[in-house]
Amino acid sequence: MLNRFKNLKIVKELKQQISPKLRWLNFASLNKNKSSADYISAITGIEELKSSSDERKLEAMVRQQLKEEFPNIESMKSYELLVDAVMHNYKKKQLQAMDEIE
Repeated sequence: MLNRFKNLKIVKELKQQISPKLRWLNFASLNKNKSSADYISAITGIEELKSSSDERKLEAMVRQQLKEEFPNIESMKSYELLVDAVMHNYKKKQLQAMDEIE
């Protein structure tokens, strides 16, 4: 009986229209942290923000460049610290450039 209602056109339309609101209400009742990626994903329906995907791409490029310039560096203990330091410097320079533009 319940399966018959799933295929009705009006049920499908209601599901499409109400789905974003239900996602938001469900997440709002479970979590009060409005700055998390989960919150933004639940409200917008977008899995990953462009800024975080750009940061991951940049980190992958940094890792690749370090591996090319220094063979077997990824097996060293300080590899992760070096990647973090390079990423920090990139972000710092980007912020400085943005401040100069303003």
